[in-house]
Amino acid sequence: MTSKILFTDLDDTLLDDDKGICRENREKIAQMLEQGHYFVIATGRPTATGKIVVKELGLTMPGCYMAAFNGAVIYDCAAQRILAQRTIPLYIAKEILDEAHKEGIYIHSYQQDIILTEEHGAELEFYLSKVKMEYQLVSDIYSRLYSEPNKLIMIDLEGQKRLADFVEKHEKFRENTNLFFSRNEYLEICPKNTDKGSAVTYISQFLGVPKEHVVAVGDERNDIPMIQAAHVGVAVKNGHPDIQKAADYITQNDSAHGAIAEVIDKFILGQ
Repeated sequence: MTSKILFTDLDDTLLDDDKGICRENREKIAQMLEQGHYFVIATGRPTATGKIVVKELGLTMPGCYMAAFNGAVIYDCAAQRILAQRTIPLYIAKEILDEAHKEGIYIHSYQQDIILTEEHGAELEFYLSKVKMEYQLVSDIYSRLYSEPNKLIMIDLEGQKRLADFVEKHEKFRENTNLFFSRNEYLEICPKNTDKGSAVTYISQFLGVPKEHVVAVGDERNDIPMIQAAHVGVAVKNGHPDIQKAADYITQNDSAHGAIAEVIDKFILGQ
């Protein structure tokens, strides 16, 4: 049997609106792992919260991997070991932080398993409602970055325009980072040449699985590089119009009703 890999986004793809996973998805994931296939969670979430979800879902057996921080950290869930990671140089992080402050846009970063933030307002509360994680309120984020961060994130609850204007005004940051939207409110700032697509390439090569046996599924714009890097790129029924346009296949079921089980049946277990 030829092993295949399924890469799946977490929120609103594998998980439903209540951050749970339906019975159909659980059963099909277990079945594909038993048959020797690989399962990879690819998420914009930090490694720390990703590991919590991995444990809750029981995805700690051999064959399970995670790409956290939009591909900046590659993690072996069974061995509990980081296989590879990319970071943003500190001097670049400082420039971005300084410019965000000048524009009055909320921004935070991460140090180990903790969010570093200078403000405890609506933006942080919105983020914490999506990602259960500890935070530390500091007077200056840069001074508390003891090592290069895997990611920065800017948040504007009024929508995408001000964040898009920031990107247009500061195109120079693209020379050393990758900037993209994971939802209208989030501007993700990752290391250069880093996204979920780079995670697909790394893990596929690491496991020795050719591209024609790689399937990826997601719901948002930051999932587009991932589904494009796979042989079969899937968008869930509840996905953003942009990823549905880029996909080879759109599921008949949404994330709350077994979309991942449908993908596993059709593209992993099916012939």
